[in-house]
Amino acid sequence: MKKISGLIAAPFTGMNANGSVNLNTVKKQADLYKRNGVKGVFICGTTGESSALTLEEKKSLYKEWAKYQDPQFSVIAFLGGTSLDECMELARLAEEYGMDGIAMTAPFYFKPANVDALNECCKLVASAAPNTDFYYYHIPSFTGVNFPMYDLLCKMDASIPNLAGIKYTYENMMDYQLCLNYKDKKYNIMWGRDEMLLEALSIGATAAVGSTYNYSSRIYVAIQDAFNKKELEKAADLQYKAIQFITLLIKYGSGTGKAMMRAIGMELGNHRLPVINLSVENYNNLLSDLKLLGFDEFASR
Repeated sequence: MKKISGLIAAPFTGMNANGSVNLNTVKKQADLYKRNGVKGVFICGTTGESSALTLEEKKSLYKEWAKYQDPQFSVIAFLGGTSLDECMELARLAEEYGMDGIAMTAPFYFKPANVDALNECCKLVASAAPNTDFYYYHIPSFTGVNFPMYDLLCKMDASIPNLAGIKYTYENMMDYQLCLNYKDKKYNIMWGRDEMLLEALSIGATAAVGSTYNYSSRIYVAIQDAFNKKELEKAADLQYKAIQFITLLIKYGSGTGKAMMRAIGMELGNHRLPVINLSVENYNNLLSDLKLLGFDEFASR
């Protein structure tokens, strides 16, 4: 198992004007992350519009992102969750490309009835790539599946030899800390809520995956640095500033992400339906709000 630490970005998927996937943005994105202190990527996930991508599009993105993996920059490939056969096909491809890890969510249409059923799903998919680190992606706000991850971790530990950990995108700090400390911190339990990074660091988090690390990673690097230096008041002030930026995602809606990338000079096209993209008026209003908050100081460059 590769022990992962630091910030892992959840990249947006670049789109052409006609709505097709634009692979030409991948190198630019990888270069951006490496310049700004990001230690890897979690590709084709929620931020990458995974459920709106076809199987072939995911395969093409795997092939392209694999080019930019190196010992200091991890690439974890999200497989999906609804079709286990497709997950297994993608898992085999990720292993062929030598990716650092693969991840899946719970099936979210026909949902597993209990932790045992969910473990069986994970075990099946993980077995398709036995030499690749496997992660379960816990995001109940999207999947509607919300079992205690500590219970699942105990099951997976006994049944999945290539288990590496959990991408934990939920607010249950008790459950999260139980997972962090399982078997003397055996696994990578990567935090997934950008707005609560400092809280996660305070109970032992060492790795985090987030969408806002795309365009404002420098503020999160600063939070980590301040925390490690025990400058807790400074870390709290920086976390508050990050939250102020995050409130703009709520204000302008789910189509704000790629608009934020446009604001730092990286054009990734539009989001696919059903996500609604920002109007020209709202984009200009967003730029005004960012300026008022001093976004330039923390924007990825």
